[in-house]
Amino acid sequence: MAIEGIYAAVSGLEANQEMLDVVSNNLANLNTVGYKDQSVNFASALSEVLKGAGGTTSTLGGTNPVEIGAGVNVQSSDVGDSTGTMESTGNSLDVAIQGSGFLVVGDGEPNASNLTANLPASYDYTRAGDLTTDSAGFLTTQGGQYVVGLAAQVTGSGVNSTVAPTSQQEYILIPSGSTNITIGTDGSIEYTDSSGNTQVAGYLALANFPNAEGLQSVGGNLYAATQNSGTPSITTPGSGGSGQVDSGELEESNVDLASEFTNMITAQRGYDANAQVITAANQMLQSLEQVTA
Repeated sequence: MAIEGIYAAVSGLEANQEMLDVVSNNLANLNTVGYKDQSVNFASALSEVLKGAGGTTSTLGGTNPVEIGAGVNVQSSDVGDSTGTMESTGNSLDVAIQGSGFLVVGDGEPNASNLTANLPASYDYTRAGDLTTDSAGFLTTQGGQYVVGLAAQVTGSGVNSTVAPTSQQEYILIPSGSTNITIGTDGSIEYTDSSGNTQVAGYLALANFPNAEGLQSVGGNLYAATQNSGTPSITTPGSGGSGQVDSGELEESNVDLASEFTNMITAQRGYDANAQVITAANQMLQSLEQVTA
């Protein structure tokens, strides 16, 4: 049985090593804007049944099964949903999401004359709100992906006009030479044009998922939807269960140092314990060889 014990202990080494890898990645991203920590969940491997359970008879009670576990597997690595601390930057294009939701971004080919054309074929999602613009004035992430928001619809004219978001997704364009750029808590992006008039470029859109922990990290502060995350619902900030956005602030990483150091010690102790099991099993096998020699 020492052989089975070695295999089980090896699986424990691998699982605790993966846990340490996740902790290391969390600590490495301690100062990454919008980063969400990850946690590892273990599950026992399929057991070997040496003797099945027995039912009661007229003279004997039932017997429980005899099983030997085959070790452990990493069942999942979940994305945390707690909110990181907010840092004031004073940059009007920086936004922090207070509550749930992810900015919608993607690779595309925007056209200034038709903002709804050539939308990205697929979308990524991010909490990193350190936004900027490209040379044409399109709103982008620091990695260059275009921010996809919702179009603004103007009703009425003059002082009686009102602006509201629509359900139409589009690129967000802030024309060159614009001043007094502001982003409201509802995601509205306003600016003053060259004629001194206040215009609304559009609204930031937030994506909410039935299971945000099911998102897959694809690097660059980005997440991709998966079958288990579900289909996102797209709304403006402050509606449909989405959090609001605060301009001039950034959400820092939600990594908690105390928790990560605790997890690091737990992974290390788990690794050491399984290494000791391998040593003990090896000594048992050596004793068996000496007896049978």
